[in-house]
Amino acid sequence: MTDATASEQELSKQFITAMGQVATGVTVVSTDGAGGRFAQTVSAMCSVSADPPLVLICLHGRSPANEAIVTNGVFCVNVLATQHDHVADTFAGRPWPGKEPWDFTCGHWASARSGAPRIHDAIASFDCSVHDVVDAGTHKVYIGRVSHIEAMDGTPLIYSDRLYHRPIAHEPSVFEEFPDARPAHLN
Repeated sequence: MTDATASEQELSKQFITAMGQVATGVTVVSTDGAGGRFAQTVSAMCSVSADPPLVLICLHGRSPANEAIVTNGVFCVNVLATQHDHVADTFAGRPWPGKEPWDFTCGHWASARSGAPRIHDAIASFDCSVHDVVDAGTHKVYIGRVSHIEAMDGTPLIYSDRLYHRPIAHEPSVFEEFPDARPAHLN
């Protein structure tokens, strides 16, 4: 093994360890149609644009959901609440006792307008058509054009350090020299 290869492998290990400390929301990305019905737990999801409304998700290149999403042309991003930890585990391939990996009986599903499966009590569901797909290392990056949104109150499920968490409100910092300073949205 060359020093460059060893350095790349060490950097990859450091990257995985550091990214494990990043807190992310937990989503399940689902699709249905001629390419089949699939879903995958995803922590790499974010907003891209509000006009037009676009979201971004990343799926490992080995996920069977990739071929289905490309064939179906649609996917739904389901933002999970704290009561959905078992759904997240199931679609990450770690089902709870009595369930199979990627088993849609683990939650209550409805159909989004596109036909993609939607978790009926997700905090938010973004029903999307595939806008663009980019190969990036071991993953495929999907940009979805949002055609419909369902949203409800709930406590978001967060993943960090290989554990699920819930958000806790944090008071803004206070500085002696600026006693009245606070974030603009709190004024």
